Amino acid sequence: MTSTRRRSSSDDPTLPLDDASAPAGLEDASAQGTPGVGKPHYAGHRARLRERFLANPEAMPDYELLELLLCLAQPRGDVKPLAKALLTRFGSFAEVVAAEPERLRTVKGIGDTGVAALKTAEAAAVRLLRDRVRNQPVLSSWDRLLDYCRAAMAYRDVEQFRILFLDTKNRLIADEPQQKGTLNHTPVYPREVVRRALDLHASALILVHNHPSGDPTPSKADVQMTLQIRNAAHAVGVSLHDHVIVGRDGHVSFKAQGLL
Repeated sequence: MTSTRRRSSSDDPTLPLDDASAPAGLEDASAQGTPGVGKPHYAGHRARLRERFLANPEAMPDYELLELLLCLAQPRGDVKPLAKALLTRFGSFAEVVAAEPERLRTVKGIGDTGVAALKTAEAAAVRLLRDRVRNQPVLSSWDRLLDYCRAAMAYRDVEQFRILFLDTKNRLIADEPQQKGTLNHTPVYPREVVRRALDLHASALILVHNHPSGDPTPSKADVQMTLQIRNAAHAVGVSLHDHVIVGRDGHVSFKAQGLL
C-alpha cells in the first residue's frame, strides 16, 4: 500500500499549509513541540499576540498586525518572518493588504489562503469607510469621503477611475469603478459618464481617480478630461462637484485648486 505523507509546518514553517492539516479549534499546535526536543522558540507567541491586540490594537506594529492576519491562513508555524518579508517587499501594512494578489504571491510563503486573509482585511476596511458615507450628504462629510477614496484607491498599482453619483440632496446613489487602465492612464468617455448619470437619475457627480506614482498632481490630460465631462454633464443638467486625485502622498481637489 502506498502511503501519502501530509506536509507539516516543520518542513518549512513559512509555507502555506493545506487547510485540512489543522483540525478545527486547534490553536498554537506547533507550540506543543516534539517529545524529547522541547518547545519551539515561538511557543505561546500567538496567544500573546492576541492578548496584546485585544488590550490595545492601535499600539501593535505593522508586522505584528500582519502576523495576526497570517495566523488565520497558516494555523501552525512561525509567521513572523513572512510578515516581515511582506513589509520589506511592499513597504507598509496598507501597501501589503492593497497589493494585487499576483504580486503578493511573488513573496515566498504566500498561497491562496494567505492572499485571501490579507485581501479580506482590505475589503473590510474599505467597506467600513464606504458605509460611513452612505446616506450622508457627501459635501458635509468630505473628510470621510476622502478617507474612503484613499483606502479604496491610493495604493493601487494601476490607475482606476471611479464616479460617485449623487441625488438632489448630495447623497450617494452609486459608487462605480470604471475599467482599470495602465500605470498612468485610464480611458474615460464623457458620453458614457453622462449616460450613466441619466440612467441613475443623478443630479451631481464627483470624479475620483488615483495616481500609482504616489504624486496626486493633475496632468494636462486629467484637466482636459475633467472639463470635457463637466461640459457634457452640464448640458443635461447634471453638476460636477469635484474631481479628486488620490495617491500615496496625499490628494488634490480640482475645486480647491480652482481647476473647476
